[in-house]
Amino acid sequence: MTAPDATSSAGTDTAPTSWRDSLAVYLQPRVLIVLFLGFSSGLPLALSGSTLLVWMREAGVDLKTIGLFALVGTPYTLKFLWAPLVDALHVPLFTRAFGRRRGWLVFSQLLLIVAILLLAMTDPAQSPFYVALGALLVATTSSTQDIVVDAFRVESLPESEQAAGMAAYVAAYRIGMLVSTAGALFIVSGFESTGITRTSAWMWGYVVMASMVLIGTITALLATEPEQSVRAEAATQTDTAFTRVLHAAIGAFSEFLTRKDALVALAFVVLFKFTDAFSGTMTAPFVIDLGFTRNDYAAIVKGVGLAATLIGGFAGGFVARRYSLATSLWIGGVVQALANLSFAWLAIVGTNQWALALAICAENFTSAIGTVIFVAYLSALCQNPLHTATQYALLTALAAVGRTYLSSGAGFVAASTGWPLFFVICVLVAIPSLILLAWLQKRGHFDALGPVRV
Repeated sequence: MTAPDATSSAGTDTAPTSWRDSLAVYLQPRVLIVLFLGFSSGLPLALSGSTLLVWMREAGVDLKTIGLFALVGTPYTLKFLWAPLVDALHVPLFTRAFGRRRGWLVFSQLLLIVAILLLAMTDPAQSPFYVALGALLVATTSSTQDIVVDAFRVESLPESEQAAGMAAYVAAYRIGMLVSTAGALFIVSGFESTGITRTSAWMWGYVVMASMVLIGTITALLATEPEQSVRAEAATQTDTAFTRVLHAAIGAFSEFLTRKDALVALAFVVLFKFTDAFSGTMTAPFVIDLGFTRNDYAAIVKGVGLAATLIGGFAGGFVARRYSLATSLWIGGVVQALANLSFAWLAIVGTNQWALALAICAENFTSAIGTVIFVAYLSALCQNPLHTATQYALLTALAAVGRTYLSSGAGFVAASTGWPLFFVICVLVAIPSLILLAWLQKRGHFDALGPVRV
């Protein structure tokens, strides 16, 4: 049995979504709001990660200390622990002035600006401890902003705009990351060319990055509070803060686990992007092993790959709008797995820049399609506005299991099999997720979620 699309749910025979309709949805005010919030979410990630590591290395910090800074990213994997607080608690003054979700948005963004400014005032050469503390504050406030933005996106967009909203979010998120990596480095170089010291150049570079968070703040001020959030706030206004937090934490788990085939759905969440994670872990060493230079990697993998990702994100939005959720997941799951064969082909071809560009485009394009459709599915699972933030944070934490833990053995497999066979294996590891998808479809899992296409 296949999950019905919107036409069968409505009982009428609706024409498929046209390209013009699919493009027009990106100009909807709600989708544009999500787009700018996506930029604000993507901007701070590198400021406590790769960009900070460049700053530290230029300051002469030893490699062992730099390696330990990977732990600074811990808040991004543990954010589900304080997501119930975001769901349940009011921020004094902010909630009353802007609403439940927008109040948290503005509050978290102001905290993020302060955290980036504090990090800008540190000196890696003199006080790596304070740098670590500042980076941890940036990561914590950034992940809190992510919690609120995810909840705002899910609650503010109707089903017909969820996929488009996610495509816009992914594109803007990537652009935000590009600004805080390559953009930040260019800005620092520009300040340094004026004659100021390198330490001051880095400080002012981070000050500029902090000011760019205001793009998200202005967006939050221009947005309107989601209707779902308003109703949820009205339903719990007589409860105490402790009661609301308790209901958000317990309800997020119990409401989901009482659904039919909940454990199978959770296993599917863990495994759907595993094929991407397993191959992606080894992309950099694979490219270098083939004999490509560092410049080749930067220009093709990061430059051309970004363009393919952006295009693939919007293509994923079109697929999710045109077809039912189950069909879209089949398309995304199959194409992102088969794209690994382009790397197997590249391993045979060898050092050829055009072949590398083709393989990277295929992988990033199909991966973005799968990501947009997958996040549309995660959004469909979060149907209760009382704990949207908590449920979504939990689901994304589960989705990260494949990337963080299951793919950790990819290097051993590659060393044992060689590159061509390794990427064939990357295709095969997608099979368990497709089996689970078939099972969920047969059991009517997607019927229960309702139609998600126009």
